[in-house]
Amino acid sequence: MGMMEWWAIITIAFVGSFGHCIGMCGGFIIAYSSAKIDNTMSKKSQLMRHGAYNIGRVSSYVVIGMIFGFIGSVIALSMSFHGILFIVAGVVMIITGLGMLGVSKLIHLLESSVMKMPWFKTLFARLIKSKSISSFFALGMMNGFFPCGFVFFFAAKAAASASMIDGGLIMAVFGLATVPTLLAIGQSVSLLQKLEFRQIMNKIAAIAILIYGIYSIYYGLAYFYDLPL
Repeated sequence: MGMMEWWAIITIAFVGSFGHCIGMCGGFIIAYSSAKIDNTMSKKSQLMRHGAYNIGRVSSYVVIGMIFGFIGSVIALSMSFHGILFIVAGVVMIITGLGMLGVSKLIHLLESSVMKMPWFKTLFARLIKSKSISSFFALGMMNGFFPCGFVFFFAAKAAASASMIDGGLIMAVFGLATVPTLLAIGQSVSLLQKLEFRQIMNKIAAIAILIYGIYSIYYGLAYFYDLPL
């Protein structure tokens, strides 16, 4: 992967964090902040707990990235399969972008279906009652494995890398790029909670993902046809 691709990943993740991540992860943060963080706690103690949550979340992303990178490496044993992998990843990216724009409901159905599962409700209820720092980490890991359109996009990119190391790095960079925004939510920054601002940032990220998806499909087709790159 070239430097431009890494910068594209960072930019999409950071911009998207102001829209999609606030909508998806914001609920987790507001819930645990209300139930698990006392206003009498020092700013340092609060930051440690928000930090533990984000470390757990990014850790989950790295695991996901390594798994998808490994799957991609197994599938892409030949040049033809490598091309197919890029095409499939591009389709997933386009579905994700359309979902973020509200055109496709598939991603939202997957997201909401998990929240209704009994095991999810039980585990969340147990973790939300505990005030140990490890419970914040566990909540972050739980959130990281939660079905999310944004995660699907970066997981598809991790698979297309056809490498466990690159897959893990892609998801780590994605997770780290979203940390500043989610830490800000924990500190109750009003700007990030404004719906209009979030919608604009979400649309910018969605359009970037659509462009990335189209490029991935084009790149995949180049394995089969003599296309300029």
